[in-house]
Amino acid sequence: MTDAEILAKVKSGLGVTGEYQDDTLSVYINDIKDFMARAGVPTSVINSSASAGAIMRGVADLWNYGSGAGKLSPYFTQRVTQLARAGEEE
Repeated sequence: MTDAEILAKVKSGLGVTGEYQDDTLSVYINDIKDFMARAGVPTSVINSSASAGAIMRGVADLWNYGSGAGKLSPYFTQRVTQLARAGEEE
């Protein structure tokens, strides 16, 4: 999936419309993709449709309008682990 496709899926999942938040969401998406890569998820898996839900969940975890919580959910971290293992099986 391209960056634009991932952004569209994240916006859909969060219920965000328009382009006003695109830059902020893109920063979060890139941060989550970097987290996944450093956790061992191959780039091919990160950029596949299999990761769309995990990326959306990670962005949603960070999407606090600056509240400072910035915690990633257990579901997100478990899913990243699964995706990293899926990459090992390729």
